[in-house]
Amino acid sequence: MAIKVGMISLGCAKNLVDAEIMLGSVLERGMEVTSIAEDADVLVVNTCAFIDSAKEESIDAILEAHQTRGLTKHEGQRLIVSGCMSQRFSRELHEQLPEVDAFIGLDQVRDLGAIVDRIITNPEEAPRDFVTARPSYIPDYDTPRFRLTPAHTAYLKIAEGCNHPCTFCVIPQMRGRHRSRTLESILQEIRALVAEGVREINLISQDTTYYGMDLWAEKAGPRQPVDSARGPTLAGLLREIEKIEAEFWVRLLYTHPAHWSDELITTIAECKHVARYIDIPLQHIDETMLGRMRRETSRTHIEKLIAKLRAGIPGVALRTTFIVGFPGETEVQFETLLDFIKQTRFERLGIFKYSQEEGSRAARMAEQIPTKVKNDRYRRAMILQQRIAQEIAVTKVGSELKLLVDEPLIARTEADAPDVDARVILLEQAPVGEFVSRRIHKARGYDLLA
Repeated sequence: MAIKVGMISLGCAKNLVDAEIMLGSVLERGMEVTSIAEDADVLVVNTCAFIDSAKEESIDAILEAHQTRGLTKHEGQRLIVSGCMSQRFSRELHEQLPEVDAFIGLDQVRDLGAIVDRIITNPEEAPRDFVTARPSYIPDYDTPRFRLTPAHTAYLKIAEGCNHPCTFCVIPQMRGRHRSRTLESILQEIRALVAEGVREINLISQDTTYYGMDLWAEKAGPRQPVDSARGPTLAGLLREIEKIEAEFWVRLLYTHPAHWSDELITTIAECKHVARYIDIPLQHIDETMLGRMRRETSRTHIEKLIAKLRAGIPGVALRTTFIVGFPGETEVQFETLLDFIKQTRFERLGIFKYSQEEGSRAARMAEQIPTKVKNDRYRRAMILQQRIAQEIAVTKVGSELKLLVDEPLIARTEADAPDVDARVILLEQAPVGEFVSRRIHKARGYDLLA
């Protein structure tokens, strides 16, 4: 009988793509994928380590998976831990979680099938820790994937790693330096997805606007100035995607304010495939906070960029995230952030409470903010944004909008990314995975009714 592999995948869309590649490697070796954990010969917990709550969720999932092994049909079920937490803490977890059979890192996502084979057929000789210190892997267009998203939507990773020095973040330590895929590799994958009927392709990486810049540097050499003529850019990629003849959206997620260009704004405005939706995490607006966070940008730059985006891309929806309770944030600085949110009126906005990440520069900073203050600031910011979002939703009433149908009575507008944004509730059923046009007749909280 074929070996059955189950997976619990936690965290962001980038982690989800890793999970899909891991399961693709399992199928490639003739194994089966099961959604029923109790039926699995090998259960994989794909972990997240972005913030404390994500790490706690990951540990809970590992322990729960172990505790339920005694209830499975397979007494010898193996447990593998993968993902960011495994990459970052494999040594510590190796000692603290003896119940785990193997730890794999980000360089091993393509090799899960082979690793499963080893720990099943030759467990005595298989190591428990497969993690390599500095990840360098990036997927290619022909990398097998078992997609975990609905058939009509997909995430496509255009690069891996990050070069930014943000003081609150340890992602560069976990995922390594930024490394872009080739233009043709991405285009090949998009063509294949569109041919399968995918109607929404979400471009992701740690910083999508940095795409291609590392490839310029390789061509230019260490002493040559970086020049966009030397290699691919995100704008160039979008221009090539525009040539693909089909009806689909391309959505930009995880852009960084430091790397936007006038060329990119013009490109988005001119490309019908690109959704009028920009995900641009800003994290703060106060100059002192931006400096302490090492965000490589300024309030003036951010304000000018937002004005350019809204003027240059008519109808664009801006999504951002901010961090409250960062070390040293005063009440005055927080009020500055609230005023900025009130004035800018982002269509979509999320708030993170600062998480003191071990190994980050910010974790060692003085003036750590009490949890009670963080919670209060989070509540105040979200109440403000809820009011703004509801006011913006009301302005859509009476308009005719193009929607992508996720379920017979659930759809999304161009301004809504999967899983994180609002929905449109349909009063009449529509075909799943297709675009439809509907008139909006009511706003209800964040959601619309059509």
